[in-house]
Amino acid sequence: MTELDRLDATALADLVRTKKATPRELVDHAIGRIEKLNPALNAVVTPMFEQARKAAEAPLADGPFAGVPFLVKDILASVEGVRFTSGSRMLSDFVAHEDSVLIERLRRAGFIFVGKTNVPEFGFLPTTESQLFGPCKNPWNLGHTTGGSSGGSAAAVAARMVPVAHANDGGGSTRIPASCCGLFGLKPTRGRTTLAPALGDVMGGLVAEHVVSLSVRDSAAILDATCGPSIGDPYFAPPPSRPYATEAKTPPGRLRIGISGKPISGVGVHPDCLAALDDARTLLTELGHEVVDRDIFLPGDMFLEAFSVLWTAGAAATLDGLALLTGRKATAENVEPMSFALAEAGRLRTAGEYLVAVAILQRLAREWAKQRSDLDVLVTPTLGQPPVALGSFDVPDNPLAGLFLAAEFAPFTPIQNMTGEPAANVPLYWNTAGLPVGVQIISRYGDEATLFRLAAQLEEARPWADRIPSLAR
Repeated sequence: MTELDRLDATALADLVRTKKATPRELVDHAIGRIEKLNPALNAVVTPMFEQARKAAEAPLADGPFAGVPFLVKDILASVEGVRFTSGSRMLSDFVAHEDSVLIERLRRAGFIFVGKTNVPEFGFLPTTESQLFGPCKNPWNLGHTTGGSSGGSAAAVAARMVPVAHANDGGGSTRIPASCCGLFGLKPTRGRTTLAPALGDVMGGLVAEHVVSLSVRDSAAILDATCGPSIGDPYFAPPPSRPYATEAKTPPGRLRIGISGKPISGVGVHPDCLAALDDARTLLTELGHEVVDRDIFLPGDMFLEAFSVLWTAGAAATLDGLALLTGRKATAENVEPMSFALAEAGRLRTAGEYLVAVAILQRLAREWAKQRSDLDVLVTPTLGQPPVALGSFDVPDNPLAGLFLAAEFAPFTPIQNMTGEPAANVPLYWNTAGLPVGVQIISRYGDEATLFRLAAQLEEARPWADRIPSLAR
């Protein structure tokens, strides 16, 4: 490794700003890392090397990350003139005709896009193993999942191809791979970032855009650069009172923090995930916070049924919408069996069922907020299990069975997609097998500031950026 491999995006931008490195040098270095490591990891599926080199030689936007290489996840956000597949054979040669607003804002921040990252088909499963591109492999152990759906982005950052990469989250798709790969990964408050121009929201507001990163300060500064509504957005989050980059430099004070290792679904939680939670409890207590036990009780069956209505209806809307966009009908030949079955199940739902499900989730979100209203932060395991072996979600004779396995693997993260609260994975713990096992920190709706302050304190107390997979050294 070189010094460049160990630096976060903020530090790389400082090198460019002080003329100790050029954007071309950073881009060439990132491309070299991708070419060296990607054959083993399969994290980057659409290289953008020539475009990146041209961008590095051209005048850059005068943003906080001018000249820093960046990878874009191949779901939701689109880059004009670049292949956009969502991990599906249905879109294997589809080329986007416009930049998403998020991409425009990342360009203005100065990032240079060097490629697009591997995803599960349409992001439906929490593992990155599409038939189109094949499995993305965890840099900590090549036989294990990176999580999903931002698995390619997380693998690339963990392997130090780039210091930060695009991610999005509809049921944990930022936090799950951040946990599996040992990174910081924030799902912002609903409406904090925009899905424009293509979308107003996804599945009733479940999905949020952001990044996975090596450092808390990068995540905070990038949210400063990308947050806020676009014209015509259906809703947006309360504006921050000051920059998130400032919050990441501010001590959190003494917080009242709840600890919960019990998912509302009642599924079992692996001892390693509970050990990570206990470790976080000890650290938070040592840092002077008031730490209390707090399990939240909601009807798990009701939540799962309502969430599944949105998820299946969302699958049907995704395939039908893409058919309208591309003129290609989704078939059993160009869409994976699980995605096809999920969409078929969604088409059986009525409009009335969908609206009832939305109302149920809104009611449960209010109950959740009521039960944790006296807490500044709630801490849970991020996942119910450590990173599982690749292939763990494959059930050839029952395509939808993978979703039930996913609910056991990730029983905690979908709650915040329901509530809209900000939540982040913090990589504080590695198990005896050498795999990262994250904990999730959750704050009130609109309160990313508290998460950044607390996460930065935890990062300082228990630094994680120097923990590097041996493959990447």
